Amino acid sequence: MNPAQLSSTVVDALTALVDAGSLALPDGVPAEVTVERPRQRSHGDYATNVALQLARKAGTNPRALAEQLAERLRAAKGISAVDVAGPGFLNVTVAADAQGQVAADVVAAGAAYGSTEAFAGEQINLEFVSANPTGPIHIGGVRWAAVGDALGRIFTMTGAQVTREYYFNDHGGQIDRFTGSLLASAQGRPVPEDGYGGLYIDDIAAAVVARRPDVLDLPDDEAQEVFREVGVDLMFTEIKQSLHDFGVDFDVYFHEDELHRSGAVDKAVARLTELGNTYEQDGALWLRTEQFGDDKDRVIVKSDGNGSYLSGDLAYYLDKRSRGFDRCFIMLGADHHGYVGRMMAMCAAFGDQPGVNLEILIGQMVNLVRDGQPLRMSKRAGTVVTIDDLVGAIGVDAARYALARYSSDSNIDLDLDVWATQSNDNPVFTVQYAHARVSSLLRNAADLGVEAASHPELLTHEKEGVLLRALAEFPRVVTSAAELRAPHRVARYLEELAGTYHRFYDSCRVLPMGDEEAGELHAARLLLVDATRVVLANGLGLLGVSAPERM
Repeated sequence: MNPAQLSSTVVDALTALVDAGSLALPDGVPAEVTVERPRQRSHGDYATNVALQLARKAGTNPRALAEQLAERLRAAKGISAVDVAGPGFLNVTVAADAQGQVAADVVAAGAAYGSTEAFAGEQINLEFVSANPTGPIHIGGVRWAAVGDALGRIFTMTGAQVTREYYFNDHGGQIDRFTGSLLASAQGRPVPEDGYGGLYIDDIAAAVVARRPDVLDLPDDEAQEVFREVGVDLMFTEIKQSLHDFGVDFDVYFHEDELHRSGAVDKAVARLTELGNTYEQDGALWLRTEQFGDDKDRVIVKSDGNGSYLSGDLAYYLDKRSRGFDRCFIMLGADHHGYVGRMMAMCAAFGDQPGVNLEILIGQMVNLVRDGQPLRMSKRAGTVVTIDDLVGAIGVDAARYALARYSSDSNIDLDLDVWATQSNDNPVFTVQYAHARVSSLLRNAADLGVEAASHPELLTHEKEGVLLRALAEFPRVVTSAAELRAPHRVARYLEELAGTYHRFYDSCRVLPMGDEEAGELHAARLLLVDATRVVLANGLGLLGVSAPERM
């Protein structure tokens, strides 16, 4: 019995009390109740405070309601004991066969184990990375690559339809500075003061010249257009390749320039004007963002008739909504924190609900440390540490796991010396090693001819129970990670599960020794081992990390 099944059992008990006239709930019986693992094993397998939550609505004493529920639950299938504690907590002990059934359920579900319907039917647009095509992806963008892709996998596992989107900023001054830098490099001149530096500029400039040998014979304005067309494409191709090598691919690459060429900006402005949320002042068109919570109103069309930076955001958001997305997520770096208020006001100005139709996630700084010293420079990029620098130092798996392991709203210091080691000090090694160890045991069982089988009533050892309860928690961990936008919860769960498995293995012999015949207990424990393999693999998969069978 897992937490979701126990929750349903409690709901059934509440429903039975209402139907019998023993309990009155004006708001009806809740669809689900919270069931948690108690901190002290002596308090049972699971605990719920549902009696405390409902007593006032029911016009009764919490402990009295808990006693009523306990009586019903004691008669329920799969429950061996129910105790009422304190003011009305219910501590539930699951019957051994019901708890042991978890192993068979996990193996039967396989790759689907952990799936829930928490976001079923939701159409989610997940925009992340979206680095300017003016240089390699720096470490901040790499963090969003790891977290964003993991979050997309988690949303998918909770029933959502997810579209991963990259906003390609190919419009504006930063592109002019980039192409000017390429032209200067190709001509052997110093990079402009406001331009981009680094060996990658020389590499791309040379590649453009190789593709268009005539470019240096053109006037500067025509040559710069060639560098714009070819150079930006080369840079973005490199960015996409680096992300692909990192295990991150996007469903949509949306070009900012398309918004301005297609009339989408004018359409968004017209829509806001129809809603009465714009006004003219000083020759410019303003959006009434202050009335929707921003610190001031914002210009959306400047006095020269050109759209402001915000105008592109208006058009892009409206485009996403018109494509049918219920929820639009944008992942931004810490330097964009002041941007949130105006974006939420923009959402409200369209008549949408901030925090529901639009949600902005902010990622904090990442610092890389080696030999106790911070890394600040890339040999190729010149000014920042890039995705290729990180992968070259510790590999894709360690990089993805390390960046997804921490809450995105906290600064992190990654010690490359630790993350490159094969030791228990390295969290990703710990989890991957547990999967490899489990896989090795299953191979040994196959060589001995021992087959896994379900005998749930035999899994009564304390360490078996702890492992079964940990496996049963996985679907709830996945749902929680989706609801809180927190992939790090999956990583921390996996580390705990790995430790739980090792303690089980140290206490419970799985395979027969010597001439001992394999029995039903061996088969039951082998099924539990296989269930552990499934959950470790599924959890690592959610983080985009491999689950090796040998290490």
